[in-house]
Amino acid sequence: MRVGILGTGLMGGPMAMRLQQSGHRVKAWNRSADNLAPLAQVGIETAPTAAAVLTSCEVTITMLSDAAAIESVVLAEPAALQQRTILQMGTIAPNESRELCEKVQAAGGEYLESPVLGSIPQVKAGELILMVGATAAQYERWLPLLKCFGAEPQWVGPVGAAAATKLAMNQLIGTLTAAFSMSLGLVQREGLDVEQFMAIVRESALYAPTFDKKLERMRDRNFSNPNFPTKHLLKDMNLFVQAAQAQGMETDVAEGVCAIARKAISQGLAEVDYSAIYNAINLEN
Repeated sequence: MRVGILGTGLMGGPMAMRLQQSGHRVKAWNRSADNLAPLAQVGIETAPTAAAVLTSCEVTITMLSDAAAIESVVLAEPAALQQRTILQMGTIAPNESRELCEKVQAAGGEYLESPVLGSIPQVKAGELILMVGATAAQYERWLPLLKCFGAEPQWVGPVGAAAATKLAMNQLIGTLTAAFSMSLGLVQREGLDVEQFMAIVRESALYAPTFDKKLERMRDRNFSNPNFPTKHLLKDMNLFVQAAQAQGMETDVAEGVCAIARKAISQGLAEVDYSAIYNAINLEN
């Protein structure tokens, strides 16, 4: 299959390579040409415009920063969408995904969503968790392609359902990381044995594997080489707050995590791993 990909950043680049390794012919575009160079070196075709990708590929994956970026790129030349399918795999709000779907359909194309849970190591191993918002027919049609990224893509409902599920998951990422940062900080400041504390946590129903994944980064205050930067955490937490408030929910907890992420960004930690919110919670003595 000829598969396009628009957006070859932290996740999009490895995804393009994964598609190629799975036997697909891949054509990629990115706003910054620098991100295309590593793909060209391994034989992936690159394009000067997004429209060149859309018109030459049966399906095009979008891995762009937000809904506004997706719309500006995908709908810049509506004629390029005729009889083409957009597979939106980034993190956007449910209402944004539904609106994009309507606009793509109005231009003569098809649209489905499949945001992912996981990061670069999971992309490379084909072990992402995929949530699919689509019709039943679309899910069946594109399932072989989706399986390039994860063994069991989960169909969760129509367009918008997967976007909502992804925001619910990313809210947990932010809230769990903030909660663990607070507990770890108190343990450290009280002079307690961190390993003993972790042994107790691991034995309890409160344990989440992300605690161990981020523990060393927090203890060393080393947040370089991110798989998911702080600025993206803030974007997704804000999207969750907006979506939850639209449903009449109280969002104090999520808003608190947003404030912590903003504080970390003000400390110059926007581009590093999101576990840097530990620094915003636990200022160095």
